[in-house]
Amino acid sequence: MTIKKRIISLFFIDSLIILSSIYACYLFLYPSENVLTNRMLFISTITLFIAHHSFAWHYGLYRKVWSYASVDEVKSIVKAVTFTLFVALIMQYAYAEVLYARTLILTWMLLVLFLGASRISLRVFNERSLNRKKHQLNRTMVIGAGQAARMIAQQMKLNPEWGKKPVLFVDDDKTKWSLEIYGIEVAGSIKDIPALVANHQIDEIVIAIPSLSKKEMADLTKLCIGTGARTQTVPRFEDLINGKLTVKDIRDVKIEDLLGREEVKLDMNMIEEKLAQKTIMVTGAGGSIGSELCRQISLLQPARILLLGHGENSIYTIDMELRGKVSKDTEIIPIIADVQDRERIFHIIGKYKPDFIYHAAAHKHVPLMEANPMEAVKNNIFGTKNVAEAAHKHGVGNFVLISTDKAVNPPNIMGASKRFAEMVVQNLAKSSETTFAAVRFGNVLGSRGSVVPLFREQIAKGGPVTVTDPEMTRYFMTIPEASRLVIQAGLLASGGEVFVLDMGEPVKIVDLARNMIKLSGYEESEIKIQFTGMRPGEKLYEELLDPSEIQDEKIFPKIYIGKSTPISQIELNRILSNLPTMPAEEARTTLLKLANRKTRQPDLQESWKEEVKFAKKLNVLTNQ
Repeated sequence: MTIKKRIISLFFIDSLIILSSIYACYLFLYPSENVLTNRMLFISTITLFIAHHSFAWHYGLYRKVWSYASVDEVKSIVKAVTFTLFVALIMQYAYAEVLYARTLILTWMLLVLFLGASRISLRVFNERSLNRKKHQLNRTMVIGAGQAARMIAQQMKLNPEWGKKPVLFVDDDKTKWSLEIYGIEVAGSIKDIPALVANHQIDEIVIAIPSLSKKEMADLTKLCIGTGARTQTVPRFEDLINGKLTVKDIRDVKIEDLLGREEVKLDMNMIEEKLAQKTIMVTGAGGSIGSELCRQISLLQPARILLLGHGENSIYTIDMELRGKVSKDTEIIPIIADVQDRERIFHIIGKYKPDFIYHAAAHKHVPLMEANPMEAVKNNIFGTKNVAEAAHKHGVGNFVLISTDKAVNPPNIMGASKRFAEMVVQNLAKSSETTFAAVRFGNVLGSRGSVVPLFREQIAKGGPVTVTDPEMTRYFMTIPEASRLVIQAGLLASGGEVFVLDMGEPVKIVDLARNMIKLSGYEESEIKIQFTGMRPGEKLYEELLDPSEIQDEKIFPKIYIGKSTPISQIELNRILSNLPTMPAEEARTTLLKLANRKTRQPDLQESWKEEVKFAKKLNVLTNQ
């Protein structure tokens, strides 16, 4: 029913109630009177009619959703009727200087009764309709019995289109056990969840404790998905009460919720001070990390963001996304370029003279680079060299290389090429006014080519989910967190550091697969896990630092500085000059040997400080 039709209907119903109530009262109190000839009764009726509709409109009796009527709506009816009868009383006294008190009191009672009944009947009808649909709803357990949980449960009952029927609460507060909230029992504590799910045939679980820490949320989520019930969660409560989100934003638990990582608070004063109104270039801007770096940077009010990438579709996508979000004072400049094109890169950096460069462009897929090793060399090593040396020549303030945990003791060409790229950057730092640094971290959830999108696709197809080895472990963090920490680490650099992000605890890939299967609503009996064996170049586990590089102190929460082994400038130049003409296997062997070197060679150890001075004097790293 439209709003206009609903108002007309309620207006008509109220008019009938007014007429029937006042005439019924009069006939009951004065049965011998002729109601058709009573002038006072006629004037009173007209007064009641006009006054009631006026006060009914003022108190919203025609605009309220009576299907969800509560005590507040009943109060509005009482107020409207009371003021209506007060106006009638004044009119009677002004017209005849007589008060028909008994008539007015009885009329007040009947109007409250009939008007209230007409509205509450709509709620009764609505609840009966809901009850008829309950057999179609999923039996839902609400974890928590606080304000957020009560709000969620009430909304579930009033919104059958959500497809949820709340049947019990769970809360660790013993004082609430066996009590009922909206007719729903608080049935036990969190440790009772598995038994309660089985005994009450629970289809879905909604975690409604917005104040949980990330670690508590991760532990609770693992317990819930272990029951086989679909598990969902609610937004943070401060978002609910500020109106930013609604309870309709209940969402499925994501794999990120299982990491249990607390968000680090960045030094926003430092970041905003150094990046605001600056020109910032991101290479590989269309990739998973590059695009998220652009999103995070765009929030800091830079003057310009240079989106540099080789793939036109991905650059177009992030360009369009940012243009719809950033301030009109920030200029977005998409640039299609290949970091291997040295002349083009030097021209771009010379033209725009960025203050900061975040170099995320790289080939990262281990098996693909094993099959195409020279592509890793050209892109990861010489691409990095081109961008870094252009930054040095044109006086870029800061250059941050996005590296990887696979650069530590690498058995594959991808990791070795990234470690060599770190060496290129570290050596440039010795003779440049540009502040060079590298940031290492592990896998990011949901990045292109990672296991999470692959597992989702395999689960959608009905399986099997392929895992290389049951003992395979990896470090994981979310893309936004990794990007924010990269920005922070880059601003902490003084030159030549290899920063390492704290990735938390390593995760077994097979456990990740099992959790994703359960989060998708399946059991392992439905979606099989198949072990395929390790692929070329893979390791069972990844390391963020070699034992010889470990430095215990953090310079910032979740950010370490590694003591990575540098390389002689002479050796670096020799390898760089020979790499382009080396056969693929020789290049692989050379880079792997160098990347896995644990200590500096004795003849280089003594000459290290002298070489730094020599490099600064001759500026040998410029325009190699």
